[in-house]
Amino acid sequence: MTVAPHTAAPSSNAEAVSPETCTHLTGADHVASLTSALRSVDAQVHVLDRWGRLLADVLCGESRGRLLAAGNGGSAAQAQHLTAELVGRYRADRPPFSAICLTAETSSLTAIANDYPADELFARQVEAHGRAGDVLILLSTSGRSPNAVAAARRARDCGITVLAITGPAPNPLAAAADEAVCIDSPWTATVQECHLVALHLVCAAFDAAVLSEPSRVPAGPSFGAAR
Repeated sequence: MTVAPHTAAPSSNAEAVSPETCTHLTGADHVASLTSALRSVDAQVHVLDRWGRLLADVLCGESRGRLLAAGNGGSAAQAQHLTAELVGRYRADRPPFSAICLTAETSSLTAIANDYPADELFARQVEAHGRAGDVLILLSTSGRSPNAVAAARRARDCGITVLAITGPAPNPLAAAADEAVCIDSPWTATVQECHLVALHLVCAAFDAAVLSEPSRVPAGPSFGAAR
């Protein structure tokens, strides 16, 4: 087997290219674009930390609130990734928490899409499952998905806190949310990759807040069962 010679990693100072000047990214372009976009995440780590602590307060509170999450396409997968981290675990073992991914309810999705306007796809589920004081996290690489914007508005009408993770600002979803983390990149794939980093930072802050006060989190039958 022939092993390719080692080549130096691209410089962190490489210039990120724009869709206005090319139609695709080479590997080096992709890394440069991601490196540039991660500065958006770095500048907003304090916001993501605060979101994690907010989730801990809501999910560990007396009312045992819940997290709802939604998005379209790749963002749908990331919304499901987030809820899995809370129902399962992120790193350390801890009790499970209520987190519902609205994009995973296929029967509800198809029923709503069949009987109601497209904008109702998430909004109707938010109204059904959400309670005042809960949290809704919406992901959109463009920040312009009509069903996500409608869900944000419905959630706020129901007294639910709306957190949005989007692409470049300004955008309608960021404007409709209580607070937004916006990633400054014109490339959809780069925005999605930064969204995953942002979600993991929220999970890390959530775990830190929960595990710092174990007395407020009752240990259920599954706690300590992780392999």
